[in-house]
Amino acid sequence: MKIQHIFFDLDNTLWDHRKNAYLTIKNLFEKEEITLKYNIDFEDFHSVYHEINEKLWEQIRDGEIDKEYLRKHRFYDTFRHFGIDDLELSMYFEEHFLDKILNYNHLVESADVVLEYLKSKKYTLHIISNGFQEVTERKCILSGIDHYFLSITSADSVGVRKPKAEIFEYSLGLAKATKEESILIGDDWIADVVGAQNFGIDVIFFDVLNENPRQENLKVIKHLLQIKEYL
Repeated sequence: MKIQHIFFDLDNTLWDHRKNAYLTIKNLFEKEEITLKYNIDFEDFHSVYHEINEKLWEQIRDGEIDKEYLRKHRFYDTFRHFGIDDLELSMYFEEHFLDKILNYNHLVESADVVLEYLKSKKYTLHIISNGFQEVTERKCILSGIDHYFLSITSADSVGVRKPKAEIFEYSLGLAKATKEESILIGDDWIADVVGAQNFGIDVIFFDVLNENPRQENLKVIKHLLQIKEYL
């Protein structure tokens, strides 16, 4: 059956979370004069934060922790790495990070071009995100891409995250789509590729980190414009 429904992951597939988060944390860091007060270099701080945050998101994906744990620990554990045990400061960063990140709405390169192309080809587009429900739709709206999507599914609205089958089942039900006419595009190997394959829908792996997986007949892109090779 011909593909009719395209399901996109959001963060780092379309919405450039890495860049937007970097700019948000840099702004907070400078505003609070962290370098002056604690003699911490921002790039060092961000590097540690990024590693801790990625690990915590993996734990959320795998059901080992909940979002409250992540929110309490990603900045707290980062500051502790530099010898600063200050929960109040950490939670100040967390609260303002979630509030201010939506001031930055950079898209992944050519995301808007690809969405317009797919729309012109009469595909029906959707979002399946592991992000927090309260910000997923706002990211789409504030970055100006919400009008491309018939449905937007975030993990919080289902109660499970990719790679679990339930979130795919829910999203396809919302879209009134069958597995045979659907494809997922995402950048997370476990959540997106393994999740989609186990559920039984086709997938395009957006290999932004150059993981170069060796799997026969896997559709892989390094740049969003390469979607045109498959769709």
